[in-house]
Amino acid sequence: MNSAESAALVLVCKERGWNEAADGESADLVLLNTCSVRITAERRVLSRIAHYAGIKKKQNKRKTRRLTLVVAGCMAQRLGETLKQKYPQVDYVMGTSARSLFPLILEAAEKDTKADFDTNEKPVFAFSNSHLEEGQFRSFIPIMHGCNNFCSYCIVPYVRGGEVSRDPENIAREIRLVGERGVREITLLGQNVNSYRWEQTGMDFSRLLKFAAAEAEKSGVKWIRFLSANPKDFSPATVEVMAENRVFCRHLHLPVQHGSNNVLKAMNRGYTRERFLELVREIRAAMPEISLSTDILVGFPGETEDDLRQTLELMEEMKFLYAYMYHFNPREGTKAFDLPDRIGEEVKKERLSRVMTLQEKHTAQLLKARIGSTETVLIEGISRKNADELITRTEKDEMAAVAGPKSMIGSFARITISSLRGKTFRAKELLL
Repeated sequence: MNSAESAALVLVCKERGWNEAADGESADLVLLNTCSVRITAERRVLSRIAHYAGIKKKQNKRKTRRLTLVVAGCMAQRLGETLKQKYPQVDYVMGTSARSLFPLILEAAEKDTKADFDTNEKPVFAFSNSHLEEGQFRSFIPIMHGCNNFCSYCIVPYVRGGEVSRDPENIAREIRLVGERGVREITLLGQNVNSYRWEQTGMDFSRLLKFAAAEAEKSGVKWIRFLSANPKDFSPATVEVMAENRVFCRHLHLPVQHGSNNVLKAMNRGYTRERFLELVREIRAAMPEISLSTDILVGFPGETEDDLRQTLELMEEMKFLYAYMYHFNPREGTKAFDLPDRIGEEVKKERLSRVMTLQEKHTAQLLKARIGSTETVLIEGISRKNADELITRTEKDEMAAVAGPKSMIGSFARITISSLRGKTFRAKELLL
């Protein structure tokens, strides 16, 4: 979501004639679009702010060019003007609902003046018309914003607000736009993507997927993915639509977070271990070839060794292709921040290590079993490690490197997987 919204802000800049600077020191404007999901992300942003604040101080002393520093996104929404109090060099703090003010900021920067508005005001959230990154063959398309779930560990509902669904006609226009620009794969985005509902027509997520599939077929988009789906909102109709339409990639990110019902309840996740396992069985019965990835959070307050054992057992049964694994860090403002029975840091790290070790084993097993198979891939670009190789992605969200001409970037091809290096396949054949 951060990437999509950053792309939308870049488009606003380009529409006004701005160009990307070589680096921050030579820029007229620096925009930090922030994330608050994890505290480590905020710490990195604070370091960046301090860096650019130092640049501004030097410029002020030398009376050279004036740098406009803008902090946007979830962290800006959460901290508001307190950021400017700590770092007076920050010119504007633009929360997630205040992006409509960005053209005014650019206009003021162009005139070397200060925009006259209050960024503490809370305008109504509005979706951008396009989130296309220039030259990319994959594109993110937000379809809803915000979250109503209030998982006890999560800051998102407090900084993003309640759920707002995007007009399906606006979604269709963006699918057509990116298709015309050469995009071949789209990812539909939302903090809780499968809770999408357009009240004016009663269109729910499964119906939107049908609608998006039809638009993709007309526009030249060949693959559709979506992020991030909450298991509690995953309907049988959604499974059916995915199974019936091959435009949907055979990969699904389905965050389980934990394998213990006690912890899931404390997290306020809204489903049980048993329901998650049942849902995965339904998905795999409809699409046996599908790959699954997940999120796993360990060290939640009150977590016992038995709770962790249940998580490891769930992982053994599910065999996820990959997982985003992390241990609990208390976020001020969330319900979990005040929960008793916090787990010590060393214990959290040790438990996370066990989860990561098991997942690495499963990933290796699943990838090795794929050697020798022939797959359709989207060629994304040149490999960073070998300029003679192209980097590609399968619909199962696996990476593969193969020798081939640069002219094929942005197109689909068939490869035969010949070996595995780390977590990236190697292929000897590249067929149109």
